[in-house]
Amino acid sequence: MKQKIKPRGTLLAALDIGSHKIACFIGRVTDDQGTIEILGVGYQAAKGIKGGTVIDLEAAEAAIRQTVHSAENMAADVMKGYPLREVIINVPGVYALSHIMSAEIQVHGHDITDNDVRRALAKAQDQVLSADYELIHTIPIGYRIDGREGIRDPRGMVGKMLSVGIHMVTAEVGPLQNMASCIERSHLDIAAVCSSPYAAGLASIVEDEMDLGCTVIDMGAGMTSLAVFQGGSMIYSDSIPAGGWHVTNDIARGLTCASADAERIKTLYGNAIASGTDDSDLIDVPQMGDTDRHSANHIPRSLLVGIIQPRIEEILEMVSAKLTDSGLGAQVGKRVILTGGASQLPGLRDLAQTVLGK
Repeated sequence: MKQKIKPRGTLLAALDIGSHKIACFIGRVTDDQGTIEILGVGYQAAKGIKGGTVIDLEAAEAAIRQTVHSAENMAADVMKGYPLREVIINVPGVYALSHIMSAEIQVHGHDITDNDVRRALAKAQDQVLSADYELIHTIPIGYRIDGREGIRDPRGMVGKMLSVGIHMVTAEVGPLQNMASCIERSHLDIAAVCSSPYAAGLASIVEDEMDLGCTVIDMGAGMTSLAVFQGGSMIYSDSIPAGGWHVTNDIARGLTCASADAERIKTLYGNAIASGTDDSDLIDVPQMGDTDRHSANHIPRSLLVGIIQPRIEEILEMVSAKLTDSGLGAQVGKRVILTGGASQLPGLRDLAQTVLGK
């Protein structure tokens, strides 16, 4: 069913709580098509969060407060001193589960209405609802009327039996409640929730890609999420508990340097694929605990690439295995969209093309 567009002038705020950073965007609906003008942006290094999990309520709450406060300050002219009240939050992919369901109801030959569609969706939802999981998304992925497939919107059509295929995303209640506690302690209400890979896909793919079929791989610091789109809808999502921060940790261990230095070296000199000049290119690596450096510690760049490439290959192979297990690997074609902070590593696009065969 189509989402209702917010009225012109409505203020919206989104809070993205990641393992590496927390970001808040405040926007305003500017027209009847739902176009949003960004008014304020705030971001802060994530604290009290690890792998999408809240591990310290007070630290996470403080980071969220600072992030929201920064966004409010930028949007002060519009908000006129009123604090932000509601936010849309992300659900990390590591907590989300995909369920593909179908439901069939009788419509007795009359025009199909919104109520009929809601009845079909509710019947499917009853199959997955439980006390341990919260329902995040109910996404219709295709309708059939009396066995005829390929129907996008059945409302107004006539038939005897209405069938609907539905992709539902649920999330574990415990971790979600911990995240909600951090937000509520920051004096904010949760207006809506959205799974991270779904949001990444809606933000980064065009209509044709969504229609013909593509896979979005969102590479964050603590995890890598994936979402498969086809026929205009998300039909599958999953995640892997590994991301850019795991690459940084490998570099820190392999080169015996501090994590901050490892992140800097990865950003400045890292590459996912070896080149012919790597052996001759030298990198200066500060040694851990060496505060008074008298001599440079040079290593060949090939050593750095030799640490990065195996970890990136492992992450991509795990993504490929998830797609294979879902049975959707070949069905959605060869189009892959890479997004997220860790996807900016040079050479990653070529390596992903090789490993995924897409």
